[in-house]
Amino acid sequence: MKSILLRGGLLACLLLLGWSHQEASAAMTWPDKCTSFGKVKPNQNPSPQHINCLLTNAALEAKIPPEVVKAVAKKESDWRQFDAKGQPFISPDNGIGLMQITNKSGYDQQQLKTNINYNIQAGVEILKSMYNRKDLPKIKGMGPEAIENWYFPVMAYNGTKPINSPLEQSTGKINTYAYQEKVFANIFNDSFLEGTKLGRFPFSVDDFKYDSKSTDNIVFKKPEYTVTDQMHASRYVFKAGDQVVVTNDGVKVRSQSSGSSTYTNLVKGTTLIITGNFVYDQSKTSKNQFVWYPVKTADQKVKGYISSAYISRKLELPVVNSVGDRDMYLSGKVPAKVMVQIKNGTKLISSIVSDANGNFKAKIPVQKAGTKLTLSYKDQLNTFSPVKTIIVADKTAPLAPKVNTVTNTANAVSGKTEAKATVILTIKGKVYSGKADASGNYKIVIPIQDTGTIVSVKAKDSAGNVGAAISAKVIRVAPNMPTVGIVKSTSSAVTGSTEKYAVVMVKIGNKTYTAKPGSTGKYKVTIPKQKAGKKLYVSAKDQKGKISATRTITVVK
Repeated sequence: MKSILLRGGLLACLLLLGWSHQEASAAMTWPDKCTSFGKVKPNQNPSPQHINCLLTNAALEAKIPPEVVKAVAKKESDWRQFDAKGQPFISPDNGIGLMQITNKSGYDQQQLKTNINYNIQAGVEILKSMYNRKDLPKIKGMGPEAIENWYFPVMAYNGTKPINSPLEQSTGKINTYAYQEKVFANIFNDSFLEGTKLGRFPFSVDDFKYDSKSTDNIVFKKPEYTVTDQMHASRYVFKAGDQVVVTNDGVKVRSQSSGSSTYTNLVKGTTLIITGNFVYDQSKTSKNQFVWYPVKTADQKVKGYISSAYISRKLELPVVNSVGDRDMYLSGKVPAKVMVQIKNGTKLISSIVSDANGNFKAKIPVQKAGTKLTLSYKDQLNTFSPVKTIIVADKTAPLAPKVNTVTNTANAVSGKTEAKATVILTIKGKVYSGKADASGNYKIVIPIQDTGTIVSVKAKDSAGNVGAAISAKVIRVAPNMPTVGIVKSTSSAVTGSTEKYAVVMVKIGNKTYTAKPGSTGKYKVTIPKQKAGKKLYVSAKDQKGKISATRTITVVK
């Protein structure tokens, strides 16, 4: 309960905040949000859900997580303003009403006893003033939105005495009897229904200086803590259109805002869309401290109400730009000022904090094409986002292919390149292509080329990267294939050109006809007239007996 030992400093704190008890009473607008429960009757405790509404809205107006205020109220009075006889609930140490206010100089004592709204307002103001104290430790980088950051203000609400030390001085164990530990246990049990574990401070006995036998206040030697556990924001801030995720398996979406209505079970991680403002339990006598949110699944197959205890804000997937196997940086967009982590498997390869606009550019080791990287971010509450998986793109072009010797009798180009790459040949402006096998071997059929012809060869991988081209020159191993003029059914000779002094051979059926051109290479081989459609095979043999590739022609009319 609120300790009387705080009297002297309390009024000063409230006055510094610009509050007086008269102003506090006049400023109360939050009770109007609970008029659906009816008027508060004199000397009678409102229904549990009416009190739930009052505490919730008083906390929200003060920008305190309602989970904290409701847990404090439970620890102080079990949500009682009046006792069973209708008298103001007064504790043995003179704590008054639902919030157990003991400061007699700062507030109207009669109002504290008879007016539950006034009592709640006073408790909320006192709790807020505890948060604003400069001598109490805080969590680094956190504000009042983090429930865990109310640990010390809650402690101070009761008193920063040795009895409330976070740790047992002699053993270093958590002091489960401390006031704030009991309040946070209430949050765990009542607001989160034992489904969400609150983050803890990394306390050390050296953080606190006090004499366990004295009533002097604790001296806090460590003003700021870095909490690595996941922390939690209030579940009372969601609006229509917000996306949330289910935090546990087997969570029920009810047809009504009541634990007795029909339901549909959901699995952990299910995304839900908030469709309206939260509501209280339909049963006014229900002692549930949570609220119900109207929700639906994206496909609208499931609609209903879900307890605020089992949802949390959905963090969106990171937006990641493509990354290649030659890149040394990975960039993208996430929420502002969050820690981005990039992993290859379980190995963390880079981390960086996004800028004020949510942009990040992280330096990474060069990765192989096809490598799977996972990226997530951790927000200010140490909540991890869904994991985005990206595959490192192949942005490295294949090396220039190896090309086997191309001769003037060959009807193919062969060689070796990157496995499965497409090989592209360019010969006299014409393009020929083929695909390498799994070992990188390729063979592409081409027309037989003359000596000295340049064949350009390059490779394109499956990612579309095109490598540098290499040129191969056709080499002579025999005379070039003779040229042949048109042979008609009326022709009695085959004419054309070949290498000078070579013997031209025209094979028709089983017979071969020959002629030897002179130094000009022009030839004329006399043949019998042939019918249209007849195939003639023409080749040349040089003086060393090397025979060219054979050209096939067809007699025409």
